[in-house]
Amino acid sequence: METLDRRVDLVDERLEALVDDVEPPVLAERLRHITLSGGKRVRPAVTLLSCEATGGNPEDAVEFALGVELVHNASLVVDDIIDRSAIRRGTPSAWAAFGYGPAIVASDGLLGEAFALFSADEHAMQIVAEAMSELGEGEATELVARPTNEAEYMELARRKTGALFRAAAEVGAVAAGANGFTIESMGEYAERVGIAFQMRDDVLDATGESADLGKPAGQDAEMDRPSVIQVTDLSAEEANERAQQEADKALAALETATVEDSEARQYLEQLAEYVVTRER
Repeated sequence: METLDRRVDLVDERLEALVDDVEPPVLAERLRHITLSGGKRVRPAVTLLSCEATGGNPEDAVEFALGVELVHNASLVVDDIIDRSAIRRGTPSAWAAFGYGPAIVASDGLLGEAFALFSADEHAMQIVAEAMSELGEGEATELVARPTNEAEYMELARRKTGALFRAAAEVGAVAAGANGFTIESMGEYAERVGIAFQMRDDVLDATGESADLGKPAGQDAEMDRPSVIQVTDLSAEEANERAQQEADKALAALETATVEDSEARQYLEQLAEYVVTRER
């Protein structure tokens, strides 16, 4: 997905400026460590592409794209605390670098900055708030109401990962001034991409190497986490096939949206394939 670099650069430039303005400086430095130590930037790319594909200028969606990335990074800080994962993106995770308390404060700081970015648009704020509610329910389900079969796993993946992907696409379409049907169709596309992304993530955790992934491999088994491999009887190959089915449903949803045959649409199509073939 190197072709997305120039769009994602818009987000990274805005992110650096935002972090530089955070007070006090020690919090700014911690947010910099969390947000600028790497990452695929898939979710903000979805926001920018969704805006462009539905007739908008991607520059009009940069604030929303950044907000989505901040929410995502805040959730990763909490994930790493729950999992006791000391490595994230090849560098010390927030709690390992700063301690548990400062890491939680940094996560709260990221959420505060995110909601400041969404506050100018009531619709966008509602979309992201609903996604965060789903994300919280997904985290709770993972901890205390573990799925026991494939259907329950799929609902967990929808909440834990698909919901924020959906929000990323929907706020992009909102920035473009798209109609309600198009916003919903873009959300359906992205939610399916997110589920496929999570399933592939589970497979990589079970089959990949830590050096390749940029984070510890085998964490799902070690932490007894309800991944698609842990919960179901699917092999890694069969789980990949299920992920591909979700990607295919994502493409079908994209077909129903009012989206012109553009470069942005082609990138969205490529993204649906990338999430099930990526190696990290």
